[in-house]
Amino acid sequence: MKLFAESAGRDATGKISLEPDALMSRAIHACKEAEPHIAVMTETCLCSYTTDGVCYLTDQHGRPDVSATVHVTASQAVVHAEAGADIVGPASMLLGTVGAARHALDETGHEGVSVMPHVIFWSSLYDGFRLTMGATPKAGTNREFQINPCPADQFVDTALRMEADGADMILLEPAQFTTDVLATLRTQTRAPLFPFSVSGEYKALTRVDSETGRRDVRLLMELFTMLKRAGASASITYAALDIARRLS
Repeated sequence: MKLFAESAGRDATGKISLEPDALMSRAIHACKEAEPHIAVMTETCLCSYTTDGVCYLTDQHGRPDVSATVHVTASQAVVHAEAGADIVGPASMLLGTVGAARHALDETGHEGVSVMPHVIFWSSLYDGFRLTMGATPKAGTNREFQINPCPADQFVDTALRMEADGADMILLEPAQFTTDVLATLRTQTRAPLFPFSVSGEYKALTRVDSETGRRDVRLLMELFTMLKRAGASASITYAALDIARRLS
């Protein structure tokens, strides 16, 4: 299960994300209490904890403060692990967050917790999610450290660099726009690759039958079949239960 939690309290430091009773920690506990054997993956990011909705901390001049961001997101990884997370996911796209998370986890006795960084193309598929989560940066809809969809090499290089920094697996998003880079990565790494079908895809590629009330997920199933052919280890989707019901 993949978790992302919005915070009602925000500031310039994102420190509320480190509170042991923060919403993310409580959500992890709830999942583990309901089903102890379920694998819980989280995002270590700051966009829902900062007042300006960006994924990183800024310095006094409003510029990205890389070292501060790396420190806080590594601390988030430990907090999530202590709450019971099995996989933590650096999502800011700042290089350095993967290695810092791995080091922090190992130093605190969480060697068994995996690190799965997110490698992300810019996309309007995130617009609805950002609005819902209050994570739309004031500077615009695109994240400074996310990857322009045009240069595929940059996406591949970033993923491989994150693996070299200690990533155990890689999350690629948005799923439907990563097929080519997924196929390329599959030839260059043996790390598990997980395309993430984001909420915009869920909304665009499914519909609810007005008569039966059931969600039609056939297009998503075709997408995941294609991603599997391209080399995906598995796909992550909001439609998991709908697809499972259809397959059964």
